[in-house]
Amino acid sequence: MSRVQLIDPAHTTPDRQAMLEQIHKAFGATPNMFKAVANSPAALKSMWGSFGALGSGVLGAKLGEQIAVAIAEHNRCEYCLAAHTVLGKGAGVSAEEMSAAQAGRSTDPKTAAALAFALKVVSGRAQLTNDDVAQLRNVGFGDEHIVEILAHVALNIFTNYVNVAFDVPADFPKVPLNPVTSHKDWATAG
Repeated sequence: MSRVQLIDPAHTTPDRQAMLEQIHKAFGATPNMFKAVANSPAALKSMWGSFGALGSGVLGAKLGEQIAVAIAEHNRCEYCLAAHTVLGKGAGVSAEEMSAAQAGRSTDPKTAAALAFALKVVSGRAQLTNDDVAQLRNVGFGDEHIVEILAHVALNIFTNYVNVAFDVPADFPKVPLNPVTSHKDWATAG
């Protein structure tokens, strides 16, 4: 049971209704995460605006979803892992690619570099080196891409923390988190 109220789109303020209606149109339903965040119209506007802005960014939906599942796994967010697995399939990510991304890996060098960078940002609290950024440039990412990867990280931390902290009930098919066998050092992932 959620630790905060899940806002009923039919019985709330007009500003919340308007944003929740946009979300409903985009997903064909109103996911519980957005109902939880709707307790704060400012937070909902921020989250929804970030999804919209990054959805039309240079990274593309496929890489965005791969980053999302890697971060969801790292932060142990079952809700986001489930949601982004569904969204990833819709963006053309194969089941094998999603499973690899969940583990922070990819056979594609650009995707692998982006995932390693994103996970290092999360685990190292953004304490990066020149080499970390150079590794992205070495596989063809420019500054626009690099900043956008960081924006995806920030948005996914926000969504993970909302769902974990407030115990938001998942409304997507469950995807199991990988067993925790030890603390993986994402700073050296690659």
